[in-house]
Amino acid sequence: MFVWDDLKHLLAVAQHGSTLAAARVLGVNQSTVQRRLAELERQLGERLVERHPSGYRLTDLGKAMLPHAESIASAAAAFEQHLKEAQRAQAGTVRLTCPEPIAYRLTQSGLLDRFHARHPDLKVEFVLSDRYVDLSKGEADVALRSGDTDDGVLVGRKIADSIWAIYASHAYVAGHGAPSSIEELRTRSLIGFDETLTLHRISTWLREIAPHAEFVARTNSVLGLVSSAKAGVGIAPLPIALGDCEPDLIRVLGPVPELTRAWRLLTHPDQRNSRRVSAFFDFIISELDALKPILTG
Repeated sequence: MFVWDDLKHLLAVAQHGSTLAAARVLGVNQSTVQRRLAELERQLGERLVERHPSGYRLTDLGKAMLPHAESIASAAAAFEQHLKEAQRAQAGTVRLTCPEPIAYRLTQSGLLDRFHARHPDLKVEFVLSDRYVDLSKGEADVALRSGDTDDGVLVGRKIADSIWAIYASHAYVAGHGAPSSIEELRTRSLIGFDETLTLHRISTWLREIAPHAEFVARTNSVLGLVSSAKAGVGIAPLPIALGDCEPDLIRVLGPVPELTRAWRLLTHPDQRNSRRVSAFFDFIISELDALKPILTG
């Protein structure tokens, strides 16, 4: 019999081509990966990998066994996911993913306090990210998500609009003046997202309307856009829910219709009818009037 943990090391070496790279991915020492591979081969009585000048390669047997090892890994990951979901259900935790600024505004509004008062056995735990976390993999239970998504698996409903405009600091406007049109952004110093968010609608829109503009700052979060704009280094698109609340900023253009998207409350179909998620959905829908200023401005 072999130990499943040893298969993880085989898969990592097969994917990354070296014990050093596999060790980094697994968070262990390189010697640990080498030792666990050797132990797996000893248990099976067969060679699974061969060392070459360019790295490690699977033997013919290793290649034949790789799909089965991947199936075991997938089954183990599914087991871990369902175990975590069951543990969260027992603990009464609703894991909510949303952008960091929205989490702050939700907390400050008292809305979550009302949810906890209505459901004292449940608690909301934030999963904060400007990227879309994967609900199908159990990374969160519920998402507050704006913008376009091609994930047709999730279920939910629209709850508000996400409206964006163009902002600059008082200092920037005093020194450079405010742009008079969207077209003028082509000649201005812009603030945008970095390469990790190239598919975000803001990145796409800026490439379309100002393909040769100078970017003086790039960031991987909406809060980064806010901070950079407040620093006076350039002009940034921002949600009006955030930009209008910043006394250091001026809305110089917009709202921009091309940037308007829907805010949606989403979950995976497998979670929709769970008591925790159903309670959170029902509460949010009952609080739409209070929620819209938080999300839309």
